[in-house]
Amino acid sequence: MTHFEQKVAELRSSGKFFSHSKPGHICRAPGRLDLMGGNVDYTGGLVFQATIREATRAAAQGRDDGRIIFWNPQMQREGWRDQVEFELASLTSEDAVRKMVNSSPQMRWTAYVLGVFYLLRLRYPQHVMAGASVYIESEVPLNKGVSSSAAIEVSVMKAASAAYGISLAGVELAELCQWIENVIAESACGIMDQAASVLGDEGYILPLVCQPCSPKPLVKLPAGVRCWGIDSGVRHAVTGIEYEAARAAAFVGYRMICDRENLPVTMDNSGRIPRFVEPRWNGYISNMSPSIFRSRYEGDLPVIASGAEIQGAGQTHSDPYTTVRPEVKYRVRACTRYAIEENQRIELFIELARGTSEHSSVAAFRQMGELMFQSHWSYTECGLGCRETDQLIDIVRQHCGEDLLFGAKITGGGAGGTVAILGSSEGASAFQKIVDEYARLRSFEPYVFEGSSFGADRFGIQVLRETA
Repeated sequence: MTHFEQKVAELRSSGKFFSHSKPGHICRAPGRLDLMGGNVDYTGGLVFQATIREATRAAAQGRDDGRIIFWNPQMQREGWRDQVEFELASLTSEDAVRKMVNSSPQMRWTAYVLGVFYLLRLRYPQHVMAGASVYIESEVPLNKGVSSSAAIEVSVMKAASAAYGISLAGVELAELCQWIENVIAESACGIMDQAASVLGDEGYILPLVCQPCSPKPLVKLPAGVRCWGIDSGVRHAVTGIEYEAARAAAFVGYRMICDRENLPVTMDNSGRIPRFVEPRWNGYISNMSPSIFRSRYEGDLPVIASGAEIQGAGQTHSDPYTTVRPEVKYRVRACTRYAIEENQRIELFIELARGTSEHSSVAAFRQMGELMFQSHWSYTECGLGCRETDQLIDIVRQHCGEDLLFGAKITGGGAGGTVAILGSSEGASAFQKIVDEYARLRSFEPYVFEGSSFGADRFGIQVLRETA
C-alpha cells in the first residue's frame, strides 16, 4: 500500500473526512515534460510530450448531502486555503463557478477542481445528484511549466467520475479537462498537457496531432539517448500575459492571412472546445507549409503591432480564449511563423527518434538536439524567452562536446519554468555538471526532473471498499 493509500485508509477509518461505509476511488495523473511542441497545440500542430515521475493523486468519495469538500495540503505551503467547501446546488452556471473560485487569491486553485463537478453535473445530471469529498496530494511542483494544473484536473476528474459511476478515459477525458482550464480557470491552454497526463506511459513519448486531439502510437526514445528537465527558478504561468500575447499574435497573423485570401472564417461549436474554421487550413495555421508561408505571406505580416493598432485597423483575431489588448505589443510575424515552422521541426524530430529506435545514430541525435536549440530561439522571437532559461541553454551548449549532451529548449508556455535537455544515455555526469554550474551561478539548488511514469489511463482506478 502506498503512502497515499494509507492516508486515505486512515481518513476513512477515522471518519473525519471520508466515510468508512462508502468506497473511495483513487486516481493518479503525472505531470509532463514538453520535449518538443510547446505552443503549437492551440494552432493544430504536432507535439511530443513525455510524462514525469512526479504525479498528483486524488481520492473521491460520494456523499449523502449536497456538500462538495476539497482538501489539498500542498496548497497550504503556497499560503492558500487547503480545505474548501461548496454546495453542489450553487454550481448553476459558468459565471457562478468562476465567481466562486475567484472570490479570493487563496481560492483560485479550486478552479481546476470545482470545474470538474460543474462539468460532471452539467453533462451527467442523472449521476451527479449529491456531493462528494475529495482528498488530493501532489508531488508535481507548481509553476515550473510541467503541467501541475493538468495533473490536478485529470486525477480529480477520473476519480470523481468513477465515484459517481461514470467512466471517463482517453481523448474524452483530456478534452473535458482542457475545457475546465479554458472556461473555468480562464487559462488559454491547448490540449497537450491534459492528453499527456491521460495517455502517456513510462519510458515512452506521446506524439499528438492537436486537431483537436489525435494521439499517435507512443514512441520509445532510442536506447542511446535520455532526457531530463531543470527548473530555471523562474515561476511560469499559462495565465501570464507573455503566453496570452504569443497565442493571440499567432491568431492575429492567421486571421490576416485568411482575410488576404478572402477565406470565410466561421465559428465551429461542434466539438467540446469551440474554435474558428475556414476551408483551406480548417482553422489550424500549423497546417500551412513553411515554404508557402515564407514565399507568400510572411512579408505582409507586421513584425510588431500594438493591440490598439490592430483594433484601429478594424482587424480581429480568430481565438475565443484570448483578447487583443490595446496596450500590448504583439509579435505577429514571429508568432505566426513559429506555429508553422515548429510543427515541421517536431515532425523531423519524431522521425529521427523513430528511425533510431533500433539502430543508434549519433549524427541523428545531434540533429535532434539542433532542432531543440532552434525551437528555443523561436520562443525568444515570440516574446516567450527568459534570461535564466537562456543561461541554462548557453551552459548546455558549452558542454555539448564528446557527444554526451545534444540539445536543450525552454518548455511549455515559456517565460520561465523548466528547460528540457536531450543527452546520451551515458551523459548523466555531463548533465550533473550543468546542474552544478547553474546552481552556482543562480545561488540556489534547481529542481531536477528525471524519469517518467504511466499516465492516468494506464493507472486506472483503485477502489477502497466499504469497511465494517
